[in-house]
Amino acid sequence: MSHTIITKVCEGVADCAEACPVACIHEGPGKNLKGTSWYWIDFSVCIDCGICLQVCPVEGAIIAEEKPEYQEIS
Repeated sequence: MSHTIITKVCEGVADCAEACPVACIHEGPGKNLKGTSWYWIDFSVCIDCGICLQVCPVEGAIIAEEKPEYQEIS
């Protein structure tokens, strides 16, 4: 099971994308409702290692479940 980036909570810090060993985290287009950049996880590539959860400084931006309804991809 993959992790999910909550698009509306993400602040575009990108520590998760830099730390991901399989490069499954990508920048989304535009800004989210908070006016910040945001990222999303490609569920088909994620290996469920949890590094993104460990490095993200934004509380609640990433959850340890695959919930596509919380994550925009385009």
